[in-house]
Amino acid sequence: MNLVTSQTLRALCAGATLPAILWLVACGAHGEKTVKINMDNAHYYTDGKFDMEKARDAVVALMKYHGYPIYPGIREKLWITDYGLGRFAEVGLAAVMWNNNEKDRYMLMDIFLMPNQMLPEHWHEAAKGNPSKLEGWLVRHGLSHIVGEGEPNLTVKVPAIHNGGKVTVEHEVVAKPGDFVPLNREGAHHWQMAGPEGAIITEVANVHTDAGVRHLDKAMNDFFLKDVK
Repeated sequence: MNLVTSQTLRALCAGATLPAILWLVACGAHGEKTVKINMDNAHYYTDGKFDMEKARDAVVALMKYHGYPIYPGIREKLWITDYGLGRFAEVGLAAVMWNNNEKDRYMLMDIFLMPNQMLPEHWHEAAKGNPSKLEGWLVRHGLSHIVGEGEPNLTVKVPAIHNGGKVTVEHEVVAKPGDFVPLNREGAHHWQMAGPEGAIITEVANVHTDAGVRHLDKAMNDFFLKDVK
C-alpha cells in the first residue's frame, strides 16, 4: 500500500502547491520506505538545459514508491520530454514503449507522470502508412485525470505554460488503479493530469506513429516534430 500522510494528500487534492521536495512514504512487506521526489522545477535544469538524468532519477523514484518492477535496463529505455517548455514539473512525459508492431497493429506502452504533471493536449492523425492511433489507458498506480471529448466537468487547473492555460476538451474521468478509459473515437483530442502521488499508466493501441502526433500548443508541436522523420 502506498501513501502520503493523509493531511498532505487532502491539501494537495484541494489544490495546494506541491512542496519543493515531496517525500512519499511506501509501506510494504519489508516495512516503511521513504522515497524522495524533487518537485522544484529548477532541479531538472542544468545551465538552462533539461537534465535527462535528474528526470530519470525522479521517474525511478516514482516506480519505487508505487512498487512498480524496476526491470534491468528500464532506466535506459525511458523516453522523457519536457516538450521544450522548460517546465518539466508541470508539463512533461516519461514512457517506455514495450512494443509497437506496425505490421500486425498492436502497441503496448507504460506512461509515468510525476505528481500533478500534465501530459499535454494532443491528437493523432494517419501518417507513414499507419492509421490514426486508437488507444485506451489502464491506470496501474496513482491517479490520473483523463480528459477528452464530452460534457465539460473539469476539476483540475491547466498550467499557464500549456497554451496559455487553455484546452479545447474538458470532459474528465478520474481514473484510479484498475480503471480502463478508452479514447471515444479516432482523432479525438485528449490529455491527462496525474494526481498528487503521480500516475503509472499502461496504454494499449493499434499503433503509434510519431509523425502523426499533433499538439494543441504550437510551440510544443514544433518541438515534438522537429526531429521526426
